[in-house]
Amino acid sequence: MNYLLDIVIGGWRVAAEMGPYLLFGFLVAGVLSVLVAPAWVERHLGGRGLLPVVKSVLFGVPLPLCSCGVIAVSASIRSHGASRGATAGFLLATPQTGVDSIFATWGMLGPVFGVFRPLVAMITGIAGGALVDALDREEPRNGQAALAVVPDPVEEFPSGEPITSTLWRAWHYGFFTLPRDIARPLLAGILIAALIGVLLPANFLDRYVGGGMLAMLVMIAIGIPLYVCSTASIPLALGFIHLGASPGAALAFLIAGPATNAATIATVWKVLGRRTGIIYLGTVAVGALCSGLVLDTLYGALDVPAAHMGLHDHEMEIGWFSHASALVLLAVLANSLIPRRQILEEAPTTAPATESLTLRVSGMTCSHCSNTVERGLKEASGVSSARVDLDSGRAVVTGARLDGEALCRIVRGLGYEAEVSAG
Repeated sequence: MNYLLDIVIGGWRVAAEMGPYLLFGFLVAGVLSVLVAPAWVERHLGGRGLLPVVKSVLFGVPLPLCSCGVIAVSASIRSHGASRGATAGFLLATPQTGVDSIFATWGMLGPVFGVFRPLVAMITGIAGGALVDALDREEPRNGQAALAVVPDPVEEFPSGEPITSTLWRAWHYGFFTLPRDIARPLLAGILIAALIGVLLPANFLDRYVGGGMLAMLVMIAIGIPLYVCSTASIPLALGFIHLGASPGAALAFLIAGPATNAATIATVWKVLGRRTGIIYLGTVAVGALCSGLVLDTLYGALDVPAAHMGLHDHEMEIGWFSHASALVLLAVLANSLIPRRQILEEAPTTAPATESLTLRVSGMTCSHCSNTVERGLKEASGVSSARVDLDSGRAVVTGARLDGEALCRIVRGLGYEAEVSAG
């Protein structure tokens, strides 16, 4: 019972440390969701050269997309004309950060880490995108079967929308949609950090992990195949530091873990090609290694002790505001875990030649996935409406002269599997 109580207290302390920063990050993410329209992003990432790559990275760094959600968005911007280099840069930089994880990193790991982490995301994204642009040249795109999305003219920003509706969309995304995408891995990360702090003594793996190139290679090897989002990786990194890993080794994990996982690698290979996939993986590995070495050197030069980042340091007295933030954070996460089945119905229409198709879509793991699939289907020829339910993996498409196989190709081009449902 004592161990169980210690684990609960340890998890609560981690949540209390993250709470204020993460809640503020959710708020900023919600505002960004209504200010930065996908159509606006896509229209600025076409063409060759370094400028589209830099734009894609700058757009991607603050966006709260996990390593699964970024696949869908990357495939979408690619299908709408983004260059291969710009898409790769976006895919590299975006999952490493996000406004929620930037604030949480600052709060949990300190200001040096808080500044260095998004800076590394920018550098690796630009470097990887530029390498792809230089080494994996592509022919001018006259349309590809797998990505046969024909975009209709859309407004970059909604006009005339009531301010109350805009505020509600920002609030709903920040405190309902985004938490739903990260709740499970974040709670798992908090629990693992609590278990490490209670069951294993500080510096337990110091002789095996520590710092240096070998330790960072171990962290990279752990992080690359693992699925963990940028925010959920923070308590895990804190746990590694508690066990004796250097700040640089923890940073190597924070880069390699969120930027990759087995599904991401397979999709990059499929959507962007083998050569881009190799460059992508190489950039993640080399970037994580070099950044870790630089960060350890920086900590040594600034004479900043790394001990303050360990779990043992977070046993200090926590103020009432942090406790209240932890309570709100856990309530938001718990609410996001309540199952909500979307009812998919055909949109009412008076068109004489309307038909409906139901697709079964597999591989969607977050709201960004379902939103991207829905948007891609809506832009297909003949489609008047499309609604996608993440939980059931069903998409109901309504329109005239619908081609089921063409719709499935659009979904596959976005990185998922699809087939026309018989029922």
